[in-house]
Order: sequence, then C-alpha cells, then structure tokens
Amino acid sequence: MTGGSLGLRTGSYGSLQQGQNGVLQTQNSFIVRKSSRMSLSGSREKERFLPLIYRYFGRRKVGMLILAVFALLAFLTGFITVHKEEASESSGPYIAQTIQNKKNSEVETVTVCGDVNSERPPIPNPFSPAIVTVSSSSLEHPCRHFSVPPPPPGDRRRIGPRPCPVCYLPVDQALARMPSSPSASPVLQHLNYFREENPIKAEPHGGSDFGGFPSLKQRNDSFNVKESMTVHCGFAKGCRPGSQTGFDIDDTDLKELEQFHGVIVASAIFGNYDVIQQPKNISEIAKKSIPFFMFVDEETEAYLKNSSGLDSSKMVGLWRIVVVRNIPYTDPRRNGKVPKLLLHRLFPHVRYSIWIDGKLQLVVDPFQILERFLWRQNATFAISRHYRRFDVFEEAEANKAGGKYDNASINYQVEFYKKEGLTPYSEAKLPITSDVPEGCVIIKEHIPITNLFTCLWFNEVDRFTSRDQLSFSTVRDKIMAQVDWGVNMFMDCERRNFVIQAYHRDLLEQMVPPAGVANLPPPAKDKTSLVKDNMAGRTPVKKNPVKRGRDRKSGSRRHRKVVIGSRDSISAR
Repeated sequence: MTGGSLGLRTGSYGSLQQGQNGVLQTQNSFIVRKSSRMSLSGSREKERFLPLIYRYFGRRKVGMLILAVFALLAFLTGFITVHKEEASESSGPYIAQTIQNKKNSEVETVTVCGDVNSERPPIPNPFSPAIVTVSSSSLEHPCRHFSVPPPPPGDRRRIGPRPCPVCYLPVDQALARMPSSPSASPVLQHLNYFREENPIKAEPHGGSDFGGFPSLKQRNDSFNVKESMTVHCGFAKGCRPGSQTGFDIDDTDLKELEQFHGVIVASAIFGNYDVIQQPKNISEIAKKSIPFFMFVDEETEAYLKNSSGLDSSKMVGLWRIVVVRNIPYTDPRRNGKVPKLLLHRLFPHVRYSIWIDGKLQLVVDPFQILERFLWRQNATFAISRHYRRFDVFEEAEANKAGGKYDNASINYQVEFYKKEGLTPYSEAKLPITSDVPEGCVIIKEHIPITNLFTCLWFNEVDRFTSRDQLSFSTVRDKIMAQVDWGVNMFMDCERRNFVIQAYHRDLLEQMVPPAGVANLPPPAKDKTSLVKDNMAGRTPVKKNPVKRGRDRKSGSRRHRKVVIGSRDSISAR
C-alpha cells in the first residue's frame, strides 16, 4: 500500500491529487477489510466481553468512547498522509523538516532541507564496461614524464597570456580512470540547507532575500566543519531549488536537472551578454552521455528565438537551453553566480560537473579534462589561478582601476577580510600557489565538502561584492584550517588550452565591419577620389591605424583557431 502511493507522488511533482485519492482509497479498503475480518473471527470474544463492559460503563459511554477513538485515528491518519504528500511535492529530491512552529504567525518559519545526495548510495558508473578498453591499474601513467616546455619567444603581434601544452589521455583511457566510487568527504558527511519562508534582514550590510540574509554569527558558525551541518546556500524560500524559490525553472526542465548523471557541463548567459559558443572536439561517447546545460534569462531567450537559434526542442547545438524566470538580482553577472557556484543544488544527482563561463568555448573532451585535473591529481575541486595576480589586495586594486565594482564596496570587503586575518600572499603559504583564481572554469566532484565550499563561497558573493576572486581564498583557507582538504589550482595557461575566450556581445558588435566592406575587394581609386572620400568623412587616412588594430583583434581569434590544431597534435591521445 505504501509503495504504491509513494510511486504516484514521486513519479510526477504535479500529481498530488492522484496521490491523495490513491492513499485514501487504499486506506478505506483496508479499514473495511479489517472490520470485516474482526466481525468474523472475534464474534465470540465480543459476546463474552461486551456484557462486562456495558455493566461497568453503560452503553452510552461506551459508544462515545468508541467514536472518540475512531475520530482520533482518522485525524492522525489524515494529518500524516497530508504532511508526507506536502513534503514530497514541495521538496522534490530534498527532505524537509520544520524546526519552528508554523502556526505561530509571530515566529519566522525556518525549515531544514536535507540533501538526499548525501544519504543515497553512490551513483553507479553509467558508461558501459565494453567501451572501456584500457585498464585503470597501469603501473605508470602515460603522462608521467611530461613537462611543460618553456614559453615561446615574445611576439609583438600577440601580447598577453597564451595556452601551453597539456598532456591528455585518449578519451577511452581517460574514461577508464574514472573512479568507481565517490571520493571521501573529510569530516563532513551530511549537509543540509536552511529554508525560510520570509527571510528577515537583521543586519544592515549585505545579503539578499534569495540567500536568506544569514547573520554574521551564522556565517562564522558555517566555517566550523562538523559531521552534520546546516547552512544557507541560496534558494532560501524552498526545498526544491528552482521551484518558487527565485531563479525559477519550468517543471519539465527541473525534472531533467534532477536526473542521475555521471558528468555534466554547464554554463549561463544573462542579459544577452554573450554569444553561445559551441563545444568542439567532443567524443561521441561524451555527446551521448554528457548533457550540456545552458542557463539563460528571458531576455536572452527572446534573442535566441528571434535569431532562429531556439525552437521547441530547447537545443542550440549541443547546449540544452534552460530558461530561468524570476531572477533574484538586477545585475546579470551576479545572477550568473547562482548556477556557477550552486550547481550541486540545481543538480542533486550529479557526480562531476564542469562549469565554463558563457563567453568560453570548450575545445577538449570533458572526460579528458576530468582525468587531467581531478582524477590524476586525486582532487575533488580544481580551478586555475590568475595568470598575473596572486594577491587579494592587488586583485582588489585592479578591480577598482578597471571599474569592475564600486570602490566603496570593494574597500569594505577587503577591510573586513583584513580584520579577520587576511594577509598579502607570500611564499610562506606554499604549497598554496595563489590566493586569486581565474574563476571562469570550475571542475568539481559533488561531495559534501566541495558542496559546502561553494555554498560558503556563494554566501560571501551574496553578502559582499559579486567579484568572486576577492572571497575565494578566505573561504578556502577557513575550510582548509578545519579539515584535510585542498583545491587543485592549476596554471592559467593550461586552462587556456581547453577553453577559448571570445569577446562579449557588445564588443563583437563594435568589431563587425559595415556590410559590403569586408566581403568586397576595395576598388582602385585615384588621388582625386581619395581626397573626396577623406573630405566626406569616409575612411579618413588618420583612422586607418585604428581600423587595422580592430582587424588585428578580430584576427587574433582566427589565430587562436590555429592554436587549437597545434593543441591536438601536442596532446598525448
């Protein structure tokens, strides 16, 4: 009986009425059968004991007592049934437990959302063993003796950071080295999340309705790593992220996000800020087994529909488009931090994830990336360090100089961390190689300790500025001081090996030449025509160097495509 009713509720989040009917019908039939059975098997006992009961209590009192007992049983049965169904409908893959009285209107309702991801058995390897042709128990790794060569000599035509060679395994060998079970999570085993129906801002600075306004005490307590913890982690108004929590997602898309996946790739574009970049060099097994999710807001969705890039299939190339409504922030960049740092909440049944910013193009197979930066290093979290800056104080000054955020907010955040003990980076922090990440790529295994890390990192972004490079090292160092865990901060040139950075949409539109100029060869002109054009303001001579500079920038993207070819030839696959 119980299994049938639960099957109805978990099969569809919109089938509450069916589940209720099924439960009530089943319970009613059970009561009828039970009463019938009692009338047949216990008739003699009734005849023996009823006269004695009637003698001591009287018929009227006995009848009232029986009615009261049945009423109490009916009330308890209905209450338990409705409570279970409400929890199933509202929480999805989460377990909700209310820890304050809902009936007291004067007390804020707070619920703990238990992540079943920490309770369920390990996700089995979804890939067929027949595909894996290379044993993962090799004595020596093929890339063991690989070393990054020195950078090439300087080139005046191409300044700035460059990709460097990376030794990748062939896809089948990389897949063979996928661990058969999840990595151990040090100390922390069960991670739960606060849910507050009406979050209250009790402190004057920082936080949001979406994040639940955690107090400073709650923030400090969240860095005390224990076996079981409850923390704020976005989506404060519900236990099913994306369902009436802010950052809302259609139910059909939510069910897709809640499926079991061994690996996913995710990205986001908000405010129509970037152009979707299609992944390249993706193996057939990855195309079949790894979903690529692109989160967009309604503004970006409208652009995709108008440009004939999005139809009812919700697919644009390899990307599965997920439209987000009721976005929690006015700043598109801050909205992008939600999927970037809280993928484990949107995808509760995923084992590994690769996040790339919307302006990046993935050009190496995801299995090869995971093998190189997680499995080979026995790491659970990997991110590249900044190519130039290693110190938070220097990063803050660079953000102010570049107008990335208002100076007062940056100063407040840095001074806050300084009072907590933040010091400039030095060699004394080795083996930690940097305090500043290049946060456009995150490679992660979803286990409780890494989920806690990204939750607390998001809380800092929600409380202070959206510049996540400023808060990264504070959260990392506080957790590392509590448990034996670390982050694989690889070189930025290695990151540039598997992703190519494009320009934002506004810059690309400025670079597009007028129609007909780029496609048609310029006609031969005499000196008189050149003078007339110059006087009319068309292609003046003084602007030629600027135009060549813009052409050189757009041409650098073509030059990077050449680098992709050399990348494939260098890689050991």
